[in-house]
Parts: sequence; C-alpha cells; structure tokens
Amino acid sequence: MAVASSKGRAKEARPFAQRSALRRFWENFKALLSALLFFIFLRTFIIEAYRIPSGSMIPTLLVGDWLFVNKLVYGPHIPFTDARLPGYKSPQHNDIVVFKSPAQVDQPWDPNPTLVKRLIGMPGDTLFMRKGQLYINGVPQKKSFGPSTGQEFDSSDPLMSWQKSFALKSSRFGAAPDQPSHDNWGPLVVPPNNYFMMGDSRYNSKDSRYWGFVPRENIRGEPMFVYYAYNADDSDRPLPFITDIRWRRIGHWIR
Repeated sequence: MAVASSKGRAKEARPFAQRSALRRFWENFKALLSALLFFIFLRTFIIEAYRIPSGSMIPTLLVGDWLFVNKLVYGPHIPFTDARLPGYKSPQHNDIVVFKSPAQVDQPWDPNPTLVKRLIGMPGDTLFMRKGQLYINGVPQKKSFGPSTGQEFDSSDPLMSWQKSFALKSSRFGAAPDQPSHDNWGPLVVPPNNYFMMGDSRYNSKDSRYWGFVPRENIRGEPMFVYYAYNADDSDRPLPFITDIRWRRIGHWIR
C-alpha cells in the first residue's frame, strides 16, 4: 500500500510541475513586457537618444556625438496624431532644438529627417542677411557660432526659391534681392506658429534658408548632454568608435 501511494503521488506531481513552469514563463513574460512598455513610454514621451551625423552644428555639436534629447521640455508629440502634451517651456531664441524637418524635395528617400539646429527666428521676427551678416529685427547677430572655415563664398541655390513667397518687396530694411543666396536673402517675416532654424557652422549647414520654416508641431525636444562621443569624421584609427573615443566630450552639457 505504501508503494502504491508513493506512485500515485508521483503521478499527481507532473501537472503541478507543468503549472509551475507555465507560471514562471508567464511571470518572465510579464516582466519583459513591462520593461518593453516602459522603454517605449520613456522614448516616446520623456527622453530619446540621438546621434550627430554631420558638422552643421560645429563646434557646439561634433560628428560622432551621441546625446540624450529631452522630449518633455516643449511637450512630447503623441504618435500617429498631430497632438502633443503640454511642455514646461516655449521655444526661445538661440535654443538648440531637435525637430522633424519640413519636406526636403531634393532627397525623396528621406524627405523629413530628424534634425538638430539653433532657433534663430521666432514668430513675427523679421530676418535678413547681407554679406553673410544675419539681422534679426534690424539687430546684427554673430556671423557664426562656429569658427570661420576660410572658404566662405556666396552662392545661390534653387532650393532657396521658396523665400520669394515670403520676401518683403519693401520695408525699412530695404527690399529683398531678386534671387536669394546663401549670404544675401530677406527680409522675410516668420509666420505665426513657425520658426527659422540655422546651423552654428553656417557655411556647412543646410537649414531653413533652403527648406523653409519649421512648424511648431514639428519640434520634438531639446538636447541635454553628450553621453558618448568618438571621432567619426576624420579618424585614422581602425574601429574609431572604440579606439578614438572623445573622453572629454562625454558628460558635456549642451548650450
């Protein structure tokens, strides 16, 4: 009788072991799902990583900088809608801003890339440039936040033709040139709920001069700090993301 009872208990233990395995699987699945949902929530509404692929913001941001972007600051965008949640700050002059680019007709493979530039013009501002000197409401600004390249030249581009629809034919600042160029354009007035963006390295930046104003709903956030950086543009070392790390850039707060 004792032997039979032991065999009966062994037979009954199998369903219990199966239930325990299913319970462990379900608990692990819930943990993984919770972590995934938290990551999606964090990336969508709070903070997102971003890589600098070009030199348009030198020296503020370098090619190979990896940075965190604060998406709460201006109000996070709600995916698949045109709505956004409230932010705790409004975009201001000289802010460095991450945004979805207006349509760039010359690159149909990626017409609306995510970009980072400096906010130059607010709604209602009158902007123009003469001989490379930028003016905001008639006040001259720095020629560039970045160093001179020594290769400055004025040039016109068909992409700048959009400006003709906004250029002032007459104003206290004079009339707009017939053909806007890199160093001579405007005056034009920034429309309501729109912004004008430029790179700090203005002779190495494709910006609002070429593709126009940035609507408020396109703004995604503000860079916080560099969490990783390596020499991605002119390194002569193999595997520069490991062998040519810019240690002094790591932890650099962006202003």
